[in-house]
Amino acid sequence: MLEYLFSNKNVEKILIYLSLHGKANASELRTIFGSALDPIQKTLRKLEEGGLLVSFLEGKTRVFRWNPRYVFLKEIQSLAEKAYEYLPKDIQEAQYQVTKRKRPRKTGKPL
Repeated sequence: MLEYLFSNKNVEKILIYLSLHGKANASELRTIFGSALDPIQKTLRKLEEGGLLVSFLEGKTRVFRWNPRYVFLKEIQSLAEKAYEYLPKDIQEAQYQVTKRKRPRKTGKPL
């Protein structure tokens, strides 16, 4: 849907994912979208160079999030949210919903 506007399908996926979750890293996006890592990293770098995203380290992982100082941030976020609403339900559930833990939490471990 937005890939024609941005000329890149990864931009659309990343923007929608960030509008729902707030932050993401490249390997997380690669796993969710079933894509190669290199195009995802290049797209994230391009969005960061353009000022739309900022990155920071969490341990050894580079995490990206919205740049709160970006001039058109609210407009881009609302566009991404609207694009998400028009996606088919199966794609919404498969690619953008938070996945549950794959194994149970250890007994007695605090939340």
